[in-house]
Amino acid sequence: MSFFPKIAFQYEVEEYLTKVFRNNELITALGTQEAENKYQSLLNHLSHPPAFTSVRVNTHLASVKHVKKLLFEEIQKQFKGLHVPVLEHPKLQDVLLIPVIGPRRDLKKHASEVIVGAQCGYAVLRGAHVYVPGIVSTSRFMKAGDLVSVYSDIEGKCKRGAKEFDGVKVFLGNGISELSRSEIFSSSGPLKGLGIRMIEPVYLSPSFDNVLPSHLFLQNLPSVVVSHILNPQPGEKILDMCAAPGGKTTHLATLMHDQGEIIAMDKIANKVKKIKQNAELLQLNCIKAFCYDGTKALSVEKREDKQEGPPFLPESFDRILLDAPCSGMGQRPNMAYSSTLKEVTSYQPLQRKLFTVAVKLLKPGGVLVYSTCTITLSENEEQVAWALKTFPCLQLHPQEPHIGGEGMKGAGLSLDQLKLLQRFDPSAVTLQGMDINSLQDSREDDLISLANKDCIGFFIAKFIKSNSK
Repeated sequence: MSFFPKIAFQYEVEEYLTKVFRNNELITALGTQEAENKYQSLLNHLSHPPAFTSVRVNTHLASVKHVKKLLFEEIQKQFKGLHVPVLEHPKLQDVLLIPVIGPRRDLKKHASEVIVGAQCGYAVLRGAHVYVPGIVSTSRFMKAGDLVSVYSDIEGKCKRGAKEFDGVKVFLGNGISELSRSEIFSSSGPLKGLGIRMIEPVYLSPSFDNVLPSHLFLQNLPSVVVSHILNPQPGEKILDMCAAPGGKTTHLATLMHDQGEIIAMDKIANKVKKIKQNAELLQLNCIKAFCYDGTKALSVEKREDKQEGPPFLPESFDRILLDAPCSGMGQRPNMAYSSTLKEVTSYQPLQRKLFTVAVKLLKPGGVLVYSTCTITLSENEEQVAWALKTFPCLQLHPQEPHIGGEGMKGAGLSLDQLKLLQRFDPSAVTLQGMDINSLQDSREDDLISLANKDCIGFFIAKFIKSNSK
């Protein structure tokens, strides 16, 4: 049941992906028609938001039960008494799941229109209100307090300040304008703050703006799984190589009870600032964040004894998370992917540079977890095949919890190796909407199973380093 058009790619990228999802191994295993059906289903899923909003509880400050109660009360307020459950994940004890109601097909569209940028539009589909920086265009005479229909300019073709727009736009729902058109677009006008308060979104998800900020972290389900798989222990020295904005970093710190040391690196200063802000907000003290390029994090010379930050000597860390920069094709919702083929294929060599440094920085017996939020073979299973061939000291290891599917065929890995990998593939479940009636008729087990499958596209591999060679 597709509500939005399937995700659109540049022609070269579409050709590239079609070959990936029609590779010989896959077609031999599934047959041509089944492989094609899965691929088309994936493209449809990517343009829609996941079926659940997942939040991680900061168990460092509060119990899951306490936060669940507070969150349920908040959702009741936001949804005006509509009974939407808050579910505890049975295998991820720090995760709460809120079903997303929608798509709602019976919403009346208003004459006054607001066009927002694609990224703002995707945030709205996951529960956000519209903030002024996301607004590209409004109807000519829009005033504060007007009922407006909000649309996403998915191709980025609308000119800022335009009075009308006839390009490709996708309806996101209705809201109330907090400001007039002239206030939004005047040169001295507000460049921040709330622009449109959504009252009838197509997909009904709670807004987390200033909701329990030190107790909750909005995080996609597979992103939470990663930290559990790394399984850091109190007192260990952990490296998070590409850490911004700090969701996984703060999760790792929580799992090790804020005891030990986490080095968090990112090469963009503003992003490092965000890691520090999140650590402070969640009251975690074992995190040390540095602005540094992970590809240069291995020291070839002796370090000063008092030096805290990178570069580091070989075999310095007990566990390493490499949540690598990637093409991001697993992110949802996304209706128009703008990157070129050159950009898409640029990530594999960068990931290998980072991976090589990670292997050298890991102690013998240490754990290395590699993850991406993309769907390609070249950044996922092919990287595993390359790593096993390049580093004989690495062994693939079972993952716990294992709630996604196994790895995808096409990179020459054995069936046993594929079973040790975890690929979250949204096409593993039929694209379906959820209304309040079907929600109330559903068993909790079935809802949890749906949440495990209908999430973002994601990949995880876990390695153990057997010796120092």
